[in-house]
Amino acid sequence: MTLKEAIKARHSVRHYNEQPLAHDVVGVLKAEIDRLNTEGQLHIQLVRDEPEAFRGPLARYGKFGGVRNYLVMAGVKAPDLDERIGYYGEQLVLLAQTLGLNTCWVGLSYRKIPGTYVLREGEVIKAYIAIGYGQTQGVNHKIKTVRQVSNVSDAAPAWFKLGVEAALLAPTAINQQKFSFEYVGVVDGRHRVQAHRGFSLVGYTQMDLGIAKYHFEIGAGKENFDWA
Repeated sequence: MTLKEAIKARHSVRHYNEQPLAHDVVGVLKAEIDRLNTEGQLHIQLVRDEPEAFRGPLARYGKFGGVRNYLVMAGVKAPDLDERIGYYGEQLVLLAQTLGLNTCWVGLSYRKIPGTYVLREGEVIKAYIAIGYGQTQGVNHKIKTVRQVSNVSDAAPAWFKLGVEAALLAPTAINQQKFSFEYVGVVDGRHRVQAHRGFSLVGYTQMDLGIAKYHFEIGAGKENFDWA
């Protein structure tokens, strides 16, 4: 499965089979976590065979079941931390899909279990990502149109629309899709795209923007443009 195929196949899954992650899958995930932690200056941690974080009132509110494996999304507190968490976390989400796993971004419906993670000085946890073998593959959700979230036009390159279409398949908090993409034009010989985040009382728009930007890069082809 390619990343473009993973974008189309992946849906949020909240109920999982209590099946341990395969040994080879764990090895691939850990190697990618190490790489992304270095590149994104984060402290993502994989927790396995631990059922307590997704038990209790919060988990019931979030309608989770059978979650025994999850990613702790942490990093040093900074103005851009949420966006980096989204951008690099979604790389793990799509990798997981190519490995036959299912996932769900979780902002609130989990408990922090002492001893399951490590925080260094100045670090905070921004989200969890449930990961494992889902009981289902999830379902499609209604999404906005390309014109609602971009300035797509005949003047924009074809890859710009493909990028926006991929971004519209990105997971966002309560499917709010509070982001937009603007084709700026050619500057110094390179096409430029500006990503914007909107306002939401729910929050998480900066994290959602990071997720959507990674999807846009896959759909558009990162080699075709620079972020403005």
